[in-house]
Amino acid sequence: MDKLIKLERQYCARNYHPLPVVLHKGEGVWLWDVEGKRYLDMMSAYSAVSFGHSHPVLVAALTEQAQLLAVPSRAFYSDRLGPFLELLCESTGMAKALPMNTGAEAVETALKAARKWGYKVKGIPEGQAQIIVCKGNFSGRTTTLVGFSSEPQYRDGFGPFAPGFVPVPFGDTAALEAAITAHTAAFLVEPIQGEGGIVVPPAGYLAACREICSRHDVLLICDEVQTGLGRTGRLLACEHDGIKPDGLVLGKALGGGLLPVSAFLARHDVMNVFNPGDHGSTFGGNPLAAAVGTAALRLLRDERLVERARAMGERLMTGLRALRHPAIRDVRGRGLLIGLELDAAMLPARFFCERLMLAGILSKETHDTVVRFAPPLVIGPEEIDLALATIGATLEAAAPTQVSRAGHMTV
Repeated sequence: MDKLIKLERQYCARNYHPLPVVLHKGEGVWLWDVEGKRYLDMMSAYSAVSFGHSHPVLVAALTEQAQLLAVPSRAFYSDRLGPFLELLCESTGMAKALPMNTGAEAVETALKAARKWGYKVKGIPEGQAQIIVCKGNFSGRTTTLVGFSSEPQYRDGFGPFAPGFVPVPFGDTAALEAAITAHTAAFLVEPIQGEGGIVVPPAGYLAACREICSRHDVLLICDEVQTGLGRTGRLLACEHDGIKPDGLVLGKALGGGLLPVSAFLARHDVMNVFNPGDHGSTFGGNPLAAAVGTAALRLLRDERLVERARAMGERLMTGLRALRHPAIRDVRGRGLLIGLELDAAMLPARFFCERLMLAGILSKETHDTVVRFAPPLVIGPEEIDLALATIGATLEAAAPTQVSRAGHMTV
């Protein structure tokens, strides 16, 4: 294991700080390292592995399509894309979709659509469109997306950044309305800020945003790359507030944990601003991705994973809130997207994740204070209870003397 870690460090740019484990195999909610140790996956690759590792239905769809046709280019029609987008639009209630690969690409697509809609439909003067975003957001790593991030590290050394983005506090509807001008094309918002620390807005926030955006003729675009497709116990997290956005960004789980598959979905007048040559992707919407995406959407329905996420999320949340430890500051989330906030002075989140790893649970910290728990939606009550018992025991065993000055595990 040490040799493989050193090899990756030698040849890979150090843009990640992984936990010291080398994974080899995955099945369902379980992962195994190269030495054969088994771990419960409580991260599911930031929701990308919502269906669990190597789900046989998804692997079969991937294998079957790979043997027929994988990537012919959107320069031609394929027999898989139309049915996939029909199912995606019917499932989400949106009119049209534009397929891409990564979540960041889908968000970029949403921004292009919103700006062009602002110019061609709303009548904003050319070059003056504004998009309101939330502080604490995370939509990806492109220069445009980090340009409107409020996290200094994400921006450091990567400017100059694109203008036209107006930040407002997350959860503050008064600030949203005050920021809207005649040049505002859209409001881009995550229903729950995942990378921001599993931050849940006040009840009714998105409903109020819907009313404000409708009144001012501003597009409400929900970034559900991480929260969408059952993660929060509803198909879309925005459904908790009973609203329908004008634009929707999906990714991660849409690829079934096997491929990068994403899409921007919107109403007709937003999508109709695109003409041939305006936007595209070599791999976006390829038959292989469409086949896996179709299988993933059907699996979500057939195995009732949205309902499972709701039930298992309640079980996990209740168990975490029952833990009594002075280092716990908060437990928050929805469905199977939960953040355990720790007092970093007592128990740094990175250190706790390292201790959990040794105990057989894989998770990851965010912002040095929050441990994320977002297991595959296929997780059952036995695994939830095992996770809770292990988390509780690890909390009790994690003494401050074990923490180094850097807040990392001392070996």
